[in-house]
Amino acid sequence: MSANDFTNQDSKDGYSVKLWRGERMCLVGMDVDQPEADLVGFAIESKAPGAADFQPLPNRIAFSYDKPTAVAVTGARLFSSLDAPFQKFRWVHFPHDPKAGTYRYRVTKMHMPQDDVLKKGTAIELDISLDPVTYDGFLDVGFTRNFASSQAYAERFGNNPNVIPATVSKGLEFQKLSDPKMKDVYRWLGFEAYDLLFGFLDEALADPTVTIDVFAYDLNEPDILVRLEQFGSRLRAIIDDSGEHRPATSAESKAAKRLKASAGADHVHRTHFSSLQHNKVFLVRKNGTPDRVLFGSTNFSFRGLYIQANNVLVCRAAPAAALFGQLFDLAFANPAGYSKTALAAKWNLAKVDGKPPLTFGLSPHPSDDLTLTPLGAAIEQATSSVFFSIAFLSQTSGPVRTAIDALATKPLFSYGVVNTTGKLNVHKPDGSIGTVDFEYLADHAPEPFKGEWSGGKGINIHHKFVVTDFSLPTAKVYTGSSNLSKTAETKNGDNLVMIEDCRVATGYAIEAVRVFDHLHFRTTMKDAKKAAKDKKKPPPLKLRKPRTISGFPAWFERFYKPGTQLEHDRKLFAR
Repeated sequence: MSANDFTNQDSKDGYSVKLWRGERMCLVGMDVDQPEADLVGFAIESKAPGAADFQPLPNRIAFSYDKPTAVAVTGARLFSSLDAPFQKFRWVHFPHDPKAGTYRYRVTKMHMPQDDVLKKGTAIELDISLDPVTYDGFLDVGFTRNFASSQAYAERFGNNPNVIPATVSKGLEFQKLSDPKMKDVYRWLGFEAYDLLFGFLDEALADPTVTIDVFAYDLNEPDILVRLEQFGSRLRAIIDDSGEHRPATSAESKAAKRLKASAGADHVHRTHFSSLQHNKVFLVRKNGTPDRVLFGSTNFSFRGLYIQANNVLVCRAAPAAALFGQLFDLAFANPAGYSKTALAAKWNLAKVDGKPPLTFGLSPHPSDDLTLTPLGAAIEQATSSVFFSIAFLSQTSGPVRTAIDALATKPLFSYGVVNTTGKLNVHKPDGSIGTVDFEYLADHAPEPFKGEWSGGKGINIHHKFVVTDFSLPTAKVYTGSSNLSKTAETKNGDNLVMIEDCRVATGYAIEAVRVFDHLHFRTTMKDAKKAAKDKKKPPPLKLRKPRTISGFPAWFERFYKPGTQLEHDRKLFAR
């Protein structure tokens, strides 16, 4: 895959469509210069690799129903977009069973010249490759599905809550489900992150010339531990011993004991630096030389891989692997003294000719100014868009929090996803929602979402990333294991990488939009339930008809109000 084929676009008669490649997903952006009064949305059809025909993408709501709305609208996508077009100017296609190869999309303007009569307008067809590898032989990014609490999980696996242990300390003893009805549940939930993680371990196990170094924070996934044991003395590990990880009854202590037995007692160390050993890293050395590395936000645990929104990166660049090799060797020898080393005191560039530059901050640092100040500045200096998903943002302070708080009043497009909004400013001046959270779902899920499993006890949004100006040549992604707080950068063993590349930035931006939309629809449902409880007229859960038929503003009018978040949304993804 070349460096410039992650988008495809076309325009016809003032109508524009643009495809953006994500990680096993595609964002479809649409725009109309001068929308006709009877425009009622867009039908999107896709043709998967090897398929003979187009299939319409489904919508959650329609113009009308043959049942009461509370019964007809379940939260599932039940209505063909040919009959119930999308009344948005962008849509994320998350294929039910993603396939490698080229997808073809047909995006059609849909009109309603008479009540309940739909007519097709201008259509544009475009191709895009959704091959799973981001940069072959260099960098691959994968996300977890984060759909344990979803209509998709309810329909496919019956909301079965027994896929994870009741308590994290029992993870290593937990027997994974083998019921044929639950076939592939773990691979489905873990999504591309699952494939990257287990593929990385299996590839290393098959090569007797390699060794593996492991940084682990949470470690209670038994299949991961079994693979690590199989390395024998080819493995070294540094496992966190802070807080709940410290007692002998913790999964981390049990894992350390087993790895000491398989690798040798001197090959397994426990530490927490000044606060936490928070890295989640596998480093492979080939014939003693650092060769490739896996890192990201995903803990080696049931929640990390199967429940939470997380990301994994596999980097096959020797310069990047060498940096993690230095980190591991220094931490293995003297974790208490690491923050005083030259590696900890600066950003470290890993460059491969013809590939995007990767710059790493490997903490704990002497000062959080090293990493957080430039990240805050990057957010402040963004001119087009900012996307972020920071699990514990509501609990943090400093330059990153300050810069994100300021986004609410800035004239650029921004979306945020956090686990708990807390006191975050989630509304923009135009009334649109800029940040969504997962928190309320666990105890207060409104209909129709009471039929969904909450995902068990613990957080559900665990990403730590910021994307600035994803669609511009200046695009940057900041990601890794760091919670982007002062403690993370000055006391924890953590990693943060800056990736300067549109392709990677696009993948993370689409992930932010995907999770945002997943939660935002639930926010809409919550508002509807609250309105009904307050005896107010709830917002209708149906598509809007043209003004000439309904007497109400057309669905698209709010997207053309100058300076609003919705106007930025309309323009950003289709041009």
